[in-house]
Amino acid sequence: MSHSALRLVDLRETPLDVAEVVAALDDDASGGLTLFVGRVRDHDGGKGVEGLDYSAHPTALAKLTEVCERIAERYDVQGVAAVHRTGTLAIGDIAVVVATTAAHRGEAFTASRALIDTLKSEVPIWKHQRFGDGTDEWVGSP
Repeated sequence: MSHSALRLVDLRETPLDVAEVVAALDDDASGGLTLFVGRVRDHDGGKGVEGLDYSAHPTALAKLTEVCERIAERYDVQGVAAVHRTGTLAIGDIAVVVATTAAHRGEAFTASRALIDTLKSEVPIWKHQRFGDGTDEWVGSP
C-alpha cells in the first residue's frame, strides 16, 4: 500500500470485522466516515439462495489495492479501507466492507460509493451462488 490514505486493503477467508475497518480509519482530521457492509442475502433473481463461494484471481489483491489508490487520488479523503471475503459464506455473512474518511461527509459518501462500485466492476472476484432448487450460478466470472 503505497498511498498514504490507504489504511486497510485485504482479501480474507476468515470472517470480516466491521470494527477493525472503522478502527483502521480512526483519525482526528476526519469529520465523516462512511461505511458499506455487503452481506450474503437469502435470495437473488427470484430464487432462494442457500449459500455461496467467492473465488479470487491471484491478481485480485493487487487490483483491489490499485482501485483503492485511484479512489484516494480522485477524492479528497484522509483514509480508504476495503476488505473482501473469499471462500464459503452463509446467509448473513459479511462479504465485503469498504469505508472512507474525509473532512466532510459529502466527499466520504461519494468516495465510498465510487469505491464499492469500482471494486465490484474491476476486481477479479467471482461469486458462485447455490440456490434452494438445486441450481447454481457464477456471477462476475470471465
